[in-house]
Amino acid sequence: MELWFSDEQTENVRLSLKVKRHFYTDKSDFQQIDFFETDEFGKFFTLDGKIMVTEKDEFIYHDMITHVALATNPNIRNVLVIGGGDGGSVRELSRYHHIEKIDMVEIDELVVRTCQKYLPITASKLVDPRVTLYFEDGLKFVQDKENLYDLIIVDSTDPVGPGEGLFTNDFYTNCFKALKKDGILVNQHESPFYNKQAHEMKRAHAKIKQLFPICKVFQAHIPTYESGHWLFGFASKKYDPIKDFQKETWEKFGLKTKYYNTDLHLGCFALPTYVRDMLNEVNE
Repeated sequence: MELWFSDEQTENVRLSLKVKRHFYTDKSDFQQIDFFETDEFGKFFTLDGKIMVTEKDEFIYHDMITHVALATNPNIRNVLVIGGGDGGSVRELSRYHHIEKIDMVEIDELVVRTCQKYLPITASKLVDPRVTLYFEDGLKFVQDKENLYDLIIVDSTDPVGPGEGLFTNDFYTNCFKALKKDGILVNQHESPFYNKQAHEMKRAHAKIKQLFPICKVFQAHIPTYESGHWLFGFASKKYDPIKDFQKETWEKFGLKTKYYNTDLHLGCFALPTYVRDMLNEVNE
């Protein structure tokens, strides 16, 4: 008998993966957590039935949500990751030896603990001595922070359930205050392809653009995410990711990456016309 898992991307579209085994299931105070194993994508986990991370394509997401900022300002020392319970963003940040402090705020401790047990490919660096884990609401965590971080990465789920508060005006305003005068904010920005996700993308972009003098969007291809076409937001008080790109400095770090590279850094900001049109609607 064949077992298939289907991720309902819209009411009319599903992505189905043939599953070898469904080896973990539990419900935390916040969401349903399940782990599966496949031949094609390795192990993956879902939250409330939505694919979050697969062993095969996680590197794309985690490369892009981290390295673009570090190649724009290679002097980043203090970082806040909000969400990111799988640990992949922290893993990539930990590769920069000059980073001094990484705070990670994840509302659901069970996500972190199960990923540490079943997905060490992403979670293995959460024990780095520079990393401090906070199991609380990221929205509340940043409320009283001011002028602390060089970089904030919002590695959140979609704007429903536990992730809903991380797409609000109050949250982005508090992130702005928590950043230093040259701080950078990078956030997962949803997909532009399906109407529901595109609507949330435009809403988030409009809110961030009201706060930051520099606000851009870049893209990546992530096969297991809605439509495969995924966006990230880049906002900064000072640095433009194209004009201030530090190509040679970043290359001297000598990091071996699987997706990100310095040619792609510039190319990922070259958006398709339909995405540019959506963003121009917000700008107008």
